[in-house]
Amino acid sequence: MLKASVVIPNYNGEKFIEGCLDSLLSSNEDTPEFEVIVVDNASKDTSLQIIEDKFAGKYKNLRLIRLDENTGFCGAVNTGICASEAEFVILLNNDTKVYPDFVKNLISAMEELPKDTFSVSAKMLMWDKPELIDDAGDNYNVLGWAYSRGKGKSAADYDRRCEVFSACGGAVIYRKSILDEIGLFDENHFAYLEDLDIGYRARLYGYKNYYEPSAQVIHFGSASSGSRYNAFKTELASANNLYVIFKNMPLLQFIFNFPFIFLGCLIKWLFFVKKRMGLLYIRGLGKGIRKSFSKEGFSHKQLYRITNSGRYFDIQCKLLANTYKFLKKN
Repeated sequence: MLKASVVIPNYNGEKFIEGCLDSLLSSNEDTPEFEVIVVDNASKDTSLQIIEDKFAGKYKNLRLIRLDENTGFCGAVNTGICASEAEFVILLNNDTKVYPDFVKNLISAMEELPKDTFSVSAKMLMWDKPELIDDAGDNYNVLGWAYSRGKGKSAADYDRRCEVFSACGGAVIYRKSILDEIGLFDENHFAYLEDLDIGYRARLYGYKNYYEPSAQVIHFGSASSGSRYNAFKTELASANNLYVIFKNMPLLQFIFNFPFIFLGCLIKWLFFVKKRMGLLYIRGLGKGIRKSFSKEGFSHKQLYRITNSGRYFDIQCKLLANTYKFLKKN
């Protein structure tokens, strides 16, 4: 029986998809049986041809699902998750190369951790400097900022399994039964911060997220959008930043945190002004407000439950603690 499904969303990934699949399909022999589901978002390059010529039909546990339009990261991975019948679902970006024991160690971590574990984030290393961290799980603070743990720091300093606020969707394992309970990725996001959102939602349901250093992957980063800072990403990410807060944070908690969130938005705006993207950032915030108060936005809002008071308090403490950690390190 398949233990896990590895879902790879692909959009114009001709530069990376062959290396990604080669590394994944060269996993150690003692890795539990898994399948690979590549979901193509109507690519216009040669990546589909590469998959068909070099992989399709040669590996019994590899499936290719073609979508008629670009549904974004969320639509693609949701399609892959729905196609899976395995106990665990692993999401993997197409611009990655995994280490031979990547799948095995993610599955092992899930089996060793408590049953209330929703996700385990892998150790993501920089493509050109694999001695440095690209992402060691994601944290979230009271300023409304999601950030990668350890970004640009020595990988040797992040060799301990620990709890994180949420897992990075670029290389992560999820417990399928919990996804069935709390729902899939919100396709209103399209891309960016959807992994924070689902990790936040899982916390509201009483589940936890962890980081596992023994599962390693090299990550190029921003292969689909083109660069770390670009117009598409800046506008969409700023919109989704507000959308995450609206959906998951109760009104009283939002009121308490509003001065910090406002300050966080102001600092980010000044940052993007220096990059000549200040107007794009403001436009994104406007879209985030409209998205939050749309019919679809309201349909995804997590309802306030007084029985969740302990979880709201725990999340607030983590937001404050993560702010202190962020300021201390920066």
